[in-house]
Amino acid sequence: MTLAEVEAVARAAHATQTDKAGRPYAEHLQAVAEGVRARGGDADQIAAAWLHDAVEDDALSARWLAEAPLSPRTKDIVLAVTKRAGEAPEAYARRILETPGALLVKEADLAHNADPARLAVLDAPTRARLTEKYAGMRTLLGLQEA
Repeated sequence: MTLAEVEAVARAAHATQTDKAGRPYAEHLQAVAEGVRARGGDADQIAAAWLHDAVEDDALSARWLAEAPLSPRTKDIVLAVTKRAGEAPEAYARRILETPGALLVKEADLAHNADPARLAVLDAPTRARLTEKYAGMRTLLGLQEA
C-alpha cells in the first residue's frame, strides 16, 4: 500500500471516532504521522503512525493487519504500539523498545497526546491524569520530556 492508501484506510476506519476533546480522531492520526515524518521517520514508520491505534481501538482487526499489503516492519510497529488488555505499562514499554522503529512512532504519539493546547480543553482531573500517564510512559521509554 502507498502512504496515501494507508492514510485513506486509517481515515475511513476512524471516521466515526473523536478524541477526548471531541475532535475528529483523524486529526490525531495526521499529527502523529507528521510528527514521525518531522523526526526523520521512514515510510514504514509513517504508515504505522497512521495505523497506530487502529487495532487497539477495534477500527481495524488484527486479521486485517495480518493480511494487509504492508511491510512486515510496519505491521510489527503497529502491533508493538498496540496496548493489550491488562498489560502492565512496563511490558508495553519493553515491547516498544524491542521493536525496531516503534519508539519513534510512540514518541510522536506521546508528543501529540501531551500537547498542552490539546490538554487545555479537558477538565482538570482528566488533564492531570493524562499528563501523569504520558510522563510515566516517557520515563519508561527513556525519552526526554517534551
